[in-house]
Amino acid sequence: MTEIILMADPRVATIPTQDNGDKLADIRRETTLPVDDRRSDPAGAFAHVRTGVLTRLIQAQMILPDGLRLLVVEGYRPPALQREYFDRYATRLRTDHPDWDAERLRSAASRFVAPPELAPHSAGAAIDLTLIGPDGNELDMGTRVNANPEESNGACYTGADNITAEARANRRILSDAMTAADFVNYPTEWWHWSYGDRYWALTIGAPAALYGPAERTN
Repeated sequence: MTEIILMADPRVATIPTQDNGDKLADIRRETTLPVDDRRSDPAGAFAHVRTGVLTRLIQAQMILPDGLRLLVVEGYRPPALQREYFDRYATRLRTDHPDWDAERLRSAASRFVAPPELAPHSAGAAIDLTLIGPDGNELDMGTRVNANPEESNGACYTGADNITAEARANRRILSDAMTAADFVNYPTEWWHWSYGDRYWALTIGAPAALYGPAERTN
């Protein structure tokens, strides 16, 4: 089995960041890709990604088989919101596992929510998405987007074997398109793909990340 490197792994934190200055762009204004509103926020931050990510997202759509489309669920996540998500999930784990020490809690929490200082979403480098068919309905991917490891019995892991053959095939279609467009997957979340962040840099062997934590100015 291929080693799964979690976001809390010290190797991720050691990757330096040399931010290239790409701006955050609104997917809804710059593309015709469908954007779901399940993770929407009043300021519309969720529909933004760095321009370099946006370019590659369009490339991934072009690679998909005819009739299939990417459905964007969430892109940029402000650092404060990332902290809220991480702390909430860590608190749940602490309640369920009072014997776990701080390091184990942080590692376990990072399976589902990245530590705020390392989070690809807060850098505008990550995109959560799924596939829809010609009828506009989501394809069977084995779990819902954002299913955590506990509720899905680990089926949220990209390489999980407790999903149907159809779901596995659909994940492969998504993976082929995103990988061809230079994205990397976070292997505990089939829907999470990123480009330019520290995790991406570690995965592909780049000397530095292209994007660090960002604050919207537009």
